[in-house]
Amino acid sequence: MNYFKVTALSAFLPCCFVALAAQANPLTLGAGLIYSQSPYKSGQDRYYPFPVINYEGDSFYVRSLQAGYYLWKDHQDELSLTVLGSPQNFDPDDVDSGDMKSLNKRRMTMMGGLAYRHTADWGIVRTALVGDVLNNSNGIIWDVTYLYRFEFGQFSLTPGIGALWNSANQNRYYYGISSDESRRSGLNSYDPKSSWSPYLELTAGWKIDDNWNAMLSGRYSRLGGDIKDSPMVDNNAQMLLMTGVSYSF
Repeated sequence: MNYFKVTALSAFLPCCFVALAAQANPLTLGAGLIYSQSPYKSGQDRYYPFPVINYEGDSFYVRSLQAGYYLWKDHQDELSLTVLGSPQNFDPDDVDSGDMKSLNKRRMTMMGGLAYRHTADWGIVRTALVGDVLNNSNGIIWDVTYLYRFEFGQFSLTPGIGALWNSANQNRYYYGISSDESRRSGLNSYDPKSSWSPYLELTAGWKIDDNWNAMLSGRYSRLGGDIKDSPMVDNNAQMLLMTGVSYSF
């Protein structure tokens, strides 16, 4: 269990998905918990328990909320078709503000596309370009990250820096306000464009023994201008924390 991959939690970041990558062991099972700070005005922060189910095969992989089929794989490069769950959502029943309660619900969705990872002595580059396959947002997200892993015996530390791009459709669905919603709520109508949200992340891992591993990961993201300017949003930044324990067979 060497790092948590987060792309798309936007309620894990202005858009987010979580995957826990396995090491050399082909099968890893465990449990984890995600804390996601809500970007929405008077919104409630969320806790998401999730199962850690990681399988690394020659042709395909499963990494908790992400699965994929390799188009290319060697000791340095991995290119795959991928699908992943995006827990980002908005429920008007979960907010305290009366005007926000009049807005439409924004649903979780499934994203699909391409993922690429390059590993070298100077670090790791990972990127994913995925789009909504359930026709909820009809949006696209692009995540690009650079990471460097430090080893300290049984402990590891992996800092990273990256950016998350939301398409206009993605931002409109999760942060836009239609004219009908504006009339019901009294909030100004809002039609956001695409945006970039830069972030920093840090993952700490502990190899307890030959089979058991534990980890703690965090990501701090500065929300893009078209997100933070939404009448639905009252934060300039968002924090995501994840922890988990797993057993490798």
